[in-house]
Amino acid sequence: MHRFLNPDFLLDTAAARHLYHDVAESLPIVDYHNHLPPQDIANDRKWDDIGAIWLEGDHYKWRAMRWAGVNEEKVSGSASFREKFDAFAAVMPRCVGNPLYHWTHLELQRYFSIREILSPATADSIWEKTQAMLAEDSHSARGLLRRMQVRYVGHDRLPM
Repeated sequence: MHRFLNPDFLLDTAAARHLYHDVAESLPIVDYHNHLPPQDIANDRKWDDIGAIWLEGDHYKWRAMRWAGVNEEKVSGSASFREKFDAFAAVMPRCVGNPLYHWTHLELQRYFSIREILSPATADSIWEKTQAMLAEDSHSARGLLRRMQVRYVGHDRLPM
């Protein structure tokens, strides 16, 4: 039995595995649709916690939380990022089958080396593990882009 999000996740054929692992995996990324504000990249922002980096402006996560009936205070309101993170963790078990569930756990694995499934039972552990990492240069805005091998960043927002 394969573990959740194994190295061949979504690679169902030998051709798919070959194309990804032998051709594409090591290529740099051209990120044509980045959600980081340009000033965060320019200033090489460091986030205080995973709540801030994940829930400050991620409309995909907000949509899932609203769908699950989370009070707006804990979605885009004035609740602390820890409260927002706990609310998001509580929604995760209901998102199985949604790409957001996969994206969330791929981010935990690839950028924090965390294989735990996000839920209310694991929220404290994940919060604590990511807290220390986010203080490191490797997890600043530019540090994360370097780790992802991003060579070009586009942005989807025009100045107002």
